[in-house]
Amino acid sequence: MPVRQMSCSDQTLVVKTPKTTQNVGKSQLAQDYQTEKLHHPKPPLPVSAEKKKNRGRRKRGVRKPRHVQPTDCHEVLHQIRSSGTDGGGADDVGMETMSFPNSNKSITFAGRPGFGQTGTKCVVKANHFFTQLPDKDLNQYNVTIKPAVISKSVNRAIIAQLVRVHRESDLGMRLPAYDGRNSLYTAGELPFTSREFTVKLSVEDDGSIPNSNNRQVEYNVGLKFVARANLHHLSEFLAGKRTDAPHEALQILDIVLRELPNQRYIPVGKSFFSSSVRAPQRLGQGVESWRGFYQSIRPTQMGLSLNIDMSSAAFMEPLPVIELVGQILGKDVSSRPLSDSDHVKVKKALRGVKVEITHRRDVRRKYRISGLTSQPTRELMFPVDGHMKSVVEYFQEMYGFTIRNIHLPCLQVGNHKKANYLPMEACKIVQGQRYTKRLNDKQITALLRVTCQRPRDRENDILQTVRHNSYNEDPYADEFGIKITEKFASVDARILPPPWLKYHENGKEKDCLPQVGQWNMVNKKMINGGTVSRWACINFSRGVQESIAFGFCRELAQMCQVSGMEFNSEPVIPIYTARPENVERALNHVYHSSMNALRGGGKDLELLIAILPDSNGPLYGDLKRICETDLGIISQCCLTKHVFRISKQYLANVSLKINVKMGGRNTVLMDAISWRIPLVSDIPTIIFGADVTHPENGELSSPSIAAVVASQDWPEITKYAGLVCAQAHRQELIQDLYKTWHDPVRGTMHGGMIRDLLIAFRKATGQKPLRIIFYRDGVSEGQFYQVLLYELDAIRKACASLEPNYQPPVTFVVVQKRHHTRLFANNHKDRTSTDKSGNILPGTVVDSKICHPSEFDFFLCSHAGIQGTSRPAHYHVLWDENNFTADGMQSLTNNLCYTYARCTRSVSVVPPAYYAHLAAFRARFYVEPENDTVEENGPTMNDRPPSSRVRALPALKENVKRVMFYC
Repeated sequence: MPVRQMSCSDQTLVVKTPKTTQNVGKSQLAQDYQTEKLHHPKPPLPVSAEKKKNRGRRKRGVRKPRHVQPTDCHEVLHQIRSSGTDGGGADDVGMETMSFPNSNKSITFAGRPGFGQTGTKCVVKANHFFTQLPDKDLNQYNVTIKPAVISKSVNRAIIAQLVRVHRESDLGMRLPAYDGRNSLYTAGELPFTSREFTVKLSVEDDGSIPNSNNRQVEYNVGLKFVARANLHHLSEFLAGKRTDAPHEALQILDIVLRELPNQRYIPVGKSFFSSSVRAPQRLGQGVESWRGFYQSIRPTQMGLSLNIDMSSAAFMEPLPVIELVGQILGKDVSSRPLSDSDHVKVKKALRGVKVEITHRRDVRRKYRISGLTSQPTRELMFPVDGHMKSVVEYFQEMYGFTIRNIHLPCLQVGNHKKANYLPMEACKIVQGQRYTKRLNDKQITALLRVTCQRPRDRENDILQTVRHNSYNEDPYADEFGIKITEKFASVDARILPPPWLKYHENGKEKDCLPQVGQWNMVNKKMINGGTVSRWACINFSRGVQESIAFGFCRELAQMCQVSGMEFNSEPVIPIYTARPENVERALNHVYHSSMNALRGGGKDLELLIAILPDSNGPLYGDLKRICETDLGIISQCCLTKHVFRISKQYLANVSLKINVKMGGRNTVLMDAISWRIPLVSDIPTIIFGADVTHPENGELSSPSIAAVVASQDWPEITKYAGLVCAQAHRQELIQDLYKTWHDPVRGTMHGGMIRDLLIAFRKATGQKPLRIIFYRDGVSEGQFYQVLLYELDAIRKACASLEPNYQPPVTFVVVQKRHHTRLFANNHKDRTSTDKSGNILPGTVVDSKICHPSEFDFFLCSHAGIQGTSRPAHYHVLWDENNFTADGMQSLTNNLCYTYARCTRSVSVVPPAYYAHLAAFRARFYVEPENDTVEENGPTMNDRPPSSRVRALPALKENVKRVMFYC
């Protein structure tokens, strides 16, 4: 039998440092950047350029490059070229998109430099379960099914029927695992290399063609040998002897362990759900929460690991359609017809939902809703045997079913060419349908309340799930020789010490050592208090009288003063009250009235305090968009509930936000101002944070928003300026990091967010960055290569465009929060090893056993838990030209988490990445809304495919982009 090994391609993607070219049309600032002689303050231990170049080099064995399948390269290149946008919007005519870097140097992820030693040693439990590697050959067969079937569940039913009929005869007693599409896997060879089978499947098992006559459909199924997985490769990878992961072998094992759950539960991604795991919990408006579990095979230092975690998802509640419509509209629909706006709302909510009929006792046919009729049921007619008959008459005569709600429209099912009408009261929502639309605020709150679990409870549920799944009794796991332990992994961890924080010398307490991840501002003053001389207040809350609003502003001003700011107690103009629907007119009035009051002084309004209703709909977003992109005003919004119940803690937190928006600093790391942070304090270092936020599910036309922030002070590294841009729908690569375009007069021009922020750093500090640390949020493992190749190249080109041979060393770190690794205290009764919520202590870091076999990654829980189970952040260093040690990178990341500006707590994600997320979320308000009207037989604007061009976001005003406006 011919056998082809499943192995990675010999081709390797590479990164090349771009050649520097002279920029004919540089701005004056960029020219200054190149020609001005820069002087850097000397660090305590000066390092020569030559020593700097060789310092800290680690001796390693020869590392083989981690390979990328050539198809990955072509797919990414296609995405970039066909995205239809360069990140700058449709107005940037002649803009060039970046292509992939060419190179003669292989791209290899950073290897682990060793294990960290800093901190207090402890032991934690992780929800990873050791999995014994099978010793059997894993074979792959290609599957073809004719006629073609779209549904995975139908495909599975076909293959299951094939196995039932032919396993003992033609399949040699093999029990295969199937991915639901084109691949089938076996432990050992089948008795043939290629074979065709005929499978008959009753249509009642085929959800696409319901039929009461139980008609059978005949399928031709072809199986053809493709390849054999290389388990020796996997063994070497797990032992750290190879760096290129055998993705095919891992994928096969994952599919094998998912085969039985696929039959028992409803699969959603890598999770499985059932209404029997726990009773569904209502979330409102016909949506309920189902409990389930997440399952994924992971390569780790301890070998193969099965990661199991609890999971929750929103499903449609199996209600009568009439009841669902009433919940969607929030009113009784049994007596009144739907208004036009109600009709639009209901149609949008029901499109694509599966229903089953209830007016025929023995028949439960299922249909998918395509729309609503524009006419009420009493007016609907359709041709029967050459004459017109009403829907009401037809259902009465044919089924003896009397339609009572004849004032409501009918459901349209099937296609639009041959419309079928079903009365709402004769239909019920089919159970087990995933709810994919956006949850509203109340539903999100209800879901969080349901899913929030204390660590001990979550740990017990995970263990119970593992035991219930009985992996060692799983026939598929047994067939493939996979054995799984039922014990949590016991992992060595360390608790990193918190950093000392520096406050102003005028305060009673000049420094602070946080306790269990938190501290407060009592007896402390901001290290650099900002100044607010000219401010105004606008009140959009009907229930707040002017005297109450003024009293609140006075209290806020006093708190800012006590905290170390200079804050004028009197506003420029009297407090202005307006209605939320008149937000643009009201803001313009306040702005121009303030400017008139300040006329002659050449000074602008510095701060606008806005009092908003507790439920304010689009008001907050509209206010931020107008202030930051139109008027150039820094704003601080406060909800009505806080105005009536003034809390010192609330005012202290708001004062922290106002200070950084005014360009101040709240606190800094003692090690930073003492020049003691390794690989940060020795030479000017800039720290970037980057993130891309994507539209909600169901929004097919909205752009993705990219944001990049960068530190603007050194050595303090606490101030971060931010830039945002819109890019193609669900494009993860940040398109606007670097760009060029042609100017008819000035020639080739250079721009992009990296370049602009490097220039801003130079302008703010008088120094050029000689080291770059780049924290990138929101990247999944499958996108590591794409993002690193594209964005590292953009950083290179942005630097080279500023100065010949300017290539500061780069460390590129991916930050992940959407993973399912959880860490639990080894002994929940030991109060010294947990915080008040029962979670592991802030500063807990793990870089062994459950981490990558050879690459530089670690889990860090930098925050104290409040409620629920803490999720550690996963940091993966993809590229490291600065030669960080494990302790250096872990301590820097943990210490930065104590510099987050908006509160006096350490946060769960390193602040630059957190700030980038906030900036991207803020910029979502800048996107002009699409027309959301519904055509009678067509999709809404948000259901349509995205256009090839992306409209640029309105530009931030210069005074806004210089400060942390997103806080």
